[in-house]
Amino acid sequence: MNQPNIKGGEKGAWISIFAYLFLSATKLLIGHIGDSDALWADGLNNSTDIVASIAILIGLRISQKPPDHNHRYGHYRAETIASLLAAFIMVAVGLQVIFATVGNMFGDNATKPDLLTAWTAIASAIIMYIVYRYNLSLSRKVNSSALYAASQDNRSDALVSIGAFIGIIGAQFGIYWLDPLAGLIVGLIICKTAWGIFKESTLSLTDAFDEERLQKIKQEIKTFPEVKIVPDIKGRALGNQSVLDVTIKVDPNLTVIQSHDITVRIEKKLANEYGILYTHIHIEPYIN
Repeated sequence: MNQPNIKGGEKGAWISIFAYLFLSATKLLIGHIGDSDALWADGLNNSTDIVASIAILIGLRISQKPPDHNHRYGHYRAETIASLLAAFIMVAVGLQVIFATVGNMFGDNATKPDLLTAWTAIASAIIMYIVYRYNLSLSRKVNSSALYAASQDNRSDALVSIGAFIGIIGAQFGIYWLDPLAGLIVGLIICKTAWGIFKESTLSLTDAFDEERLQKIKQEIKTFPEVKIVPDIKGRALGNQSVLDVTIKVDPNLTVIQSHDITVRIEKKLANEYGILYTHIHIEPYIN
């Protein structure tokens, strides 16, 4: 990732952080005053999003540190580790929301939320949709998968706020349990989002790699006329970057210089078309 991409990604992360800071504080305050479980839960949801956005920002910065004697491949996995920590915080908040709203659903303290909480929820949905569209466009422009993931979180937050709005409006018509039900759904969404982040992070940290993508790359390598067969290919992720270990078999009569030129051309092709950070190619002689 080059420097302009880093700055672009950081800009999107900062916008998310400021939006979540404002919205979480507003929702928690108005949700408490207006007695809305749904809006209060939505505010807690946004507070976890602050952590996630900060994790992305920190990860983007640390991952750009140059390699050192302890990190020969660089610091690309810093973003993955930060996302994993954010997932644990999110699930803790999600469970807190679930337990609190379940108690209100089956308790005798059902109340009608103030209508101001409904307008706060719908205004929040509009703001988050705007942030979602901005970060989605920016993620495509700077080619940042982390920022793309953040944009999807922005979109889910807009949908959560719409759900809170529906729950609050339902309570205005005497369906009092609809407001805590909306809060319960928000809690479940928080846990689901946390699980998605946790799953993606652990896959990356355990060197998982998309098999379909790996096979496409293998077929690409086979298009080089000097490559007879590709007996082995492995891939792993370093944060948002990918590295490959490839074994190819070539004519045993090729010189060292000729074999080296083949590897250079393959590396450039994979870097330009597949965004591979580093490809280690082992050459073996092809014998019929």
